[in-house]
Amino acid sequence: MSNAIRIHGFPLSGHSHRVVLFASLAGINHEVLTVDLANGAHKKDDFLAKNPFGQVPVIEDGETVINDSNAILVYLARKYAPSYIPTDPVEEAAVQKFLTLAAGELAFGPAAARLINVFKAPLDVDFSHATAAKVLGKIEAHLEGRDFLVGDTPTIADVAIYSYTAHAPEGDISLEPYQNVRRLLTNIEALDGFVPMQVTPVGLRADAAA
Repeated sequence: MSNAIRIHGFPLSGHSHRVVLFASLAGINHEVLTVDLANGAHKKDDFLAKNPFGQVPVIEDGETVINDSNAILVYLARKYAPSYIPTDPVEEAAVQKFLTLAAGELAFGPAAARLINVFKAPLDVDFSHATAAKVLGKIEAHLEGRDFLVGDTPTIADVAIYSYTAHAPEGDISLEPYQNVRRLLTNIEALDGFVPMQVTPVGLRADAAA
């Protein structure tokens, strides 16, 4: 796979998964390289040369190195899958709004709640749950009468919100009150090339197979 994009990530990272998911959905030739976070591989010089922040994911596309999952989505869509970014400026702005949501409220809500259960992160449970209810309520209302977040076809906005939303139950965040959100997840999972993220049997998923 010499011409493949190299995705440096971690299987339990939703940020990594959104990049792997998009590459698969868009049919982008890629290989996934697992960064051994438990043993500090992300703090070693060779990785820090790719991302001085020491975070996954990072992609290498030839000589080009990009970090930050949402930045990677924009780069990959622009270069390889332009149908995933609308050409209409209003719709493109809407996509950017959801990328911001993914980096903000989604990260501090469902993603943080999951971090507490999966990685024992020292974060505020009550704040993460309150933020999760707020952001999922926003997405639920926005999706009324819609199959995808922006327009009639999937965009990188849908990819950006998928992983941590789908795995919110691992952080004890129930998706039962959010019918439209669950429908969006189902629509994404039905797309050709969909690949799931590894389930961690914690929280509301405690009975799930690892």
